[in-house]
Amino acid sequence: MGDFWVFGYGSLIWRPGFAHVETRRARLHGFRRSLCVLSTGHRGTRERKGLVLGLDRGGSCIGLAFRVPGALRDEVIAYLRERELVTHVYRERILTVTLSDGYRVSALTYVVDREHPHYAGTLEAREAAAIVSGAKGYSGPNEDYVLNTVEHLRALRIRDPWLEEVAALLPQATSVSA
Repeated sequence: MGDFWVFGYGSLIWRPGFAHVETRRARLHGFRRSLCVLSTGHRGTRERKGLVLGLDRGGSCIGLAFRVPGALRDEVIAYLRERELVTHVYRERILTVTLSDGYRVSALTYVVDREHPHYAGTLEAREAAAIVSGAKGYSGPNEDYVLNTVEHLRALRIRDPWLEEVAALLPQATSVSA
């Protein structure tokens, strides 16, 4: 089988963790980046849940599309399933993304399962910031995850006003420039 694409919108942007031969800016229509997944491991605990990103219905999302050589298909998909499907809060989907040059490709994408108990729903920025603030899991503080994502999005000139608002409300927000 030939090369395939993977769409990243959160930590995959700054830590893909798999081999790829091309990275392109891409837009996914019909889904938006959202802190809508409760984390009881990586960025929180059962007692003090954190929030991580998911692709939720509505709007659109600018992220990165990674082209993976077909020869690495099984290896990369196995890695992504181990990384993204641990709690089954995401559903693996093949969706069409539009690359920066207007070309449309099918991309392996992970969208939130709204029926999963870890789905947090649509939150106001203040609500999300209150959950993120002080949460910490085995991958580190939840604030670091949000601030790191915002910094990487800004470096790529990708604006996400809602996520930027959440980041600005965090106690550590002084490290993120406006």
